Amino acid sequence: MTSTPSTADRALVWFRRDLRADDHAALYTACRQAAQVYAVFVFDNDILAPLPRADRRVEFIRESLVDLDARLAEMGQRHGHTDVRLIVRHGRAVDEVPRLAAQLKAQAVFAAHDDEPNALSRDLAVQQSLQAFGCHMHTVKDHVVFERREIMTGSGTPYGVFTPYKNAWLKKVNDFYLRSYPVTRHAARLAPWPQGIGQPGIPTLADIGFEPTDLATLRLPVGTAGADELLHDFLERIDDYGRTRDFPAVKGPSYLSTHLRFGTVSIRRLAREAWQRMQAGSQGAEVWLSELIWRDFYHQVLHHHPRVVHRAFKPEYDAIRWHEGAEADELFEAWCDGRTGYPLVDAAMLQLRQSGYMHNRLRMVTASFLVKDLGLDWRRGEAWFARWLNDFDLAANNGGWQWAASTGCDAQPYFRIFNPVSQSEKFDPDGRFIKRYLPALAALPAPAIHAPWKAKPLELQAAGLALGRDYPRPVVEHDIARQATLERFAVARSTR
Repeated sequence: MTSTPSTADRALVWFRRDLRADDHAALYTACRQAAQVYAVFVFDNDILAPLPRADRRVEFIRESLVDLDARLAEMGQRHGHTDVRLIVRHGRAVDEVPRLAAQLKAQAVFAAHDDEPNALSRDLAVQQSLQAFGCHMHTVKDHVVFERREIMTGSGTPYGVFTPYKNAWLKKVNDFYLRSYPVTRHAARLAPWPQGIGQPGIPTLADIGFEPTDLATLRLPVGTAGADELLHDFLERIDDYGRTRDFPAVKGPSYLSTHLRFGTVSIRRLAREAWQRMQAGSQGAEVWLSELIWRDFYHQVLHHHPRVVHRAFKPEYDAIRWHEGAEADELFEAWCDGRTGYPLVDAAMLQLRQSGYMHNRLRMVTASFLVKDLGLDWRRGEAWFARWLNDFDLAANNGGWQWAASTGCDAQPYFRIFNPVSQSEKFDPDGRFIKRYLPALAALPAPAIHAPWKAKPLELQAAGLALGRDYPRPVVEHDIARQATLERFAVARSTR
């Protein structure tokens, strides 16, 4: 695959994690290189098959495709084409993309890079199928600002520590890397709906074997329009981001992570907003930009070290013996269900289940609790987050879990263990977040709400709360669990 294609008569743009029409690297490149450009999205059975039949992410994608289809049609109309539409297929992408390219007699297929191991294997298979009839596949950078080997150390090796990576990122970034791709300027190349491939239209959830979720009732607007709405709201409070981002009961984050994951907003647009505001003196924008750089960092880690998908970035930590067996399984279920007896942890896990979202501070707290209080393998928690997070991204999820487990790149030192009670007292001091998801505790005052088992009998009685009946007692004692974690990690230290 190459990013410098030759001119083609017909080209097909394959949308994947870039569900927008403007500032789209592959669509822009195709429109610059080909006379007629078609667009396709595939509901890939290889990805869909393991998912539950009611999955918010599938519904988010489906509704965002409706928006994308309309925007492509609008682009075409501006240039006198009345029937430019998005072609949508349902099947295995390795079959559907070559089949459609052959039907269209396309000489080239354009797509954005995807460095996930399964995606690389899929793209190689598609490339080989296309070559059989003289069609070439070209991929371009799109979902990060800097990728692969663009940010390297002075000795030509990938960074393993975030701060020097961030410094190199900031030193390299400029208007060139953050400028948008003006697709609209070249949209005259968008081709009208081709004959012989069926009728336009986005399949329903039922058409692809899925069911509606509660997405419509959640505060997660879809498509490019939804991303615009959230971004405009966030930019009004971005200056306060550094002060508010750690408090889950406060409207601090951008809430754009799902849009960034599925590309309904461009990373260049977000980084440009943050970078320009940082230069103008906004400390909140500087902190937010740092979070976007963490995203680039984890993607380059995945590219250079694909083993992290299944193993620790630091090989010596694979020697750790995690808690296993029936008791471990019961502890894991308690963690998943929000029944650990630690209110902040439980409220966070219920937020995840009920909304598909979890506040970033709480991702760190719950991950630390699973690994360092319950002694369970970080991969179990990583898989649970992958199942429920609307914004699940392999690189970011893996990087975050390995950070919390102290097994990863520039990770939290193993001996720094979050105390779930002090985290609760610091970041949800009045218990506002806890009360939202644990109404049984709503009448408990602070500080008792952070550790109900320490509450005075009169406080429990006044709140109408009986521990063990209305809310569980702690499944572990933090101080004892902390000591066990230090002993568990001693195995890894001894292998160095």
